[in-house]
Amino acid sequence: MLTNYTKKILQSRVYDVADKTRLDFASHLSRRLNNQIWIKREDMQPVFSFKIRGAYNKIANLPPDILQKGVIAASAGNHAQGVALSAAKLGIRAVIVMPKTTPEIKVISVKHRGAEVILHGTTFDDASKYAQQLMIEQGLTYIPPYDDEDVIAGQGTVGMEILQQHTKDLEAIFIPVGGGGLIAGVAAYVKYLRPEIKIIGVEPIEAACLYEALQANERVILDQVGIFADGVAVRQIGALPFEIAKQTVDEVLLVSTDEICAAIKDIFEDTRTITEPAGALALAGLKQYVAREQCQDKNLVTIASGANMNFDRLGYVNERTEVGEQRESLLAVKIPECPGSFRQFCHTIGQRSITEFNYRYADNAQAVVFAGIRLSDGLEEKQRLIKKLTEKDYAVIDLSDNEIAKSHVRHMVGGHAANLTDERLYRFEFPERPGALLHFLTSMSQKWNISLFHYRNHGAAYGRVLVGIQVPETELDAFHAFLTRLGYTYWEESNNPAYQLFLN
Repeated sequence: MLTNYTKKILQSRVYDVADKTRLDFASHLSRRLNNQIWIKREDMQPVFSFKIRGAYNKIANLPPDILQKGVIAASAGNHAQGVALSAAKLGIRAVIVMPKTTPEIKVISVKHRGAEVILHGTTFDDASKYAQQLMIEQGLTYIPPYDDEDVIAGQGTVGMEILQQHTKDLEAIFIPVGGGGLIAGVAAYVKYLRPEIKIIGVEPIEAACLYEALQANERVILDQVGIFADGVAVRQIGALPFEIAKQTVDEVLLVSTDEICAAIKDIFEDTRTITEPAGALALAGLKQYVAREQCQDKNLVTIASGANMNFDRLGYVNERTEVGEQRESLLAVKIPECPGSFRQFCHTIGQRSITEFNYRYADNAQAVVFAGIRLSDGLEEKQRLIKKLTEKDYAVIDLSDNEIAKSHVRHMVGGHAANLTDERLYRFEFPERPGALLHFLTSMSQKWNISLFHYRNHGAAYGRVLVGIQVPETELDAFHAFLTRLGYTYWEESNNPAYQLFLN
């Protein structure tokens, strides 16, 4: 079987339209991980994904009479663009059926490549069934995304290039897994020529179709899949890829959303390219492997499989990156509800950078603070910090792995406060440096109670801070004098309608 696929890979016609992409040395990441990390840059293809290889090889190998009738595919992403560009290159008709829920940016991209786009249903299964119907009605040829020998052979040229570009010892190649076309093609070629090289698949925890199939020794259908890494959100591994994987894949690693987000940032820091979640999936697995094996000075290759990232997802990725890298800890801490308690809490934290600080007055006895704290030494530092807070009699709950806290609660801390008097709302710009918050609290008189606090580090020179402070009318002159001495830019927002409607 491997001989047959290797022959097909060598005869593949992908280079009529696809590029031989670079194998880049990731210098920053290599220093951090104490290994030689190489990134196969499939994000640099004309459609920003490896999918062009398999799609074109399949279409280009169709008999001329079949080819001229046109092709059809069902896809909401990279496969659609690969089919569209391949058809345009060969001058034939291409129809792409996409769910109605497909983001407009992807629909426009496929149309710009000359394909006819039909929006049908709300899921990929709806689109796929309709594409099969149109295939019969219009005499078109269906181009599968992964479960096809020619598609697998096209994707396998990625493995061929890696061995051409890296001729020295190679410990492992890490490959993202969706339907399995890429890992099947790469594994078939690499294991035929260099069986000592480990082939390691990487899947999201919420879309582990190959992992579960290997565990069961048969293809299984997942009840549901997570869609954050939508490029690999597949419920069942392909039949042909599974047969190859059983013989060639050494193991499959499962990674979290936070780990994927951290890997997106890692690739950006070395390449200045922002991959899509599926594009950084393999690197997340590589990092997990290095941490587990404690290996050093090994040559490790990861495939950056695509860069079709929607711009509006970047904020979410940034939000999750620091937690995924153990560079930020999210803590819920109970402190006394009294003037000066914030200051004492910050003294306990010390000179660590605070990335977020959410608080809203609830009652006269106890306050609950939601704090994000920058970590320079990962998990060990977080454990030291929690121990220090506990020794100071603070009740601490670690929310760093709490999905609801990370996705929702951190943006929802607040609400109306009952029986609260003399509250005044101010918006500040704090200089983004360690100690800025502590300076604010230390400079302020303990006569004034902080009743609301929200701060988030946005990566800019100044942090945006919203503060509610209880200041009686008789203390206003002294309070304004404090603001002048403080020297931070501020605006009073007590009459802001958002405050009046939701917080006051």
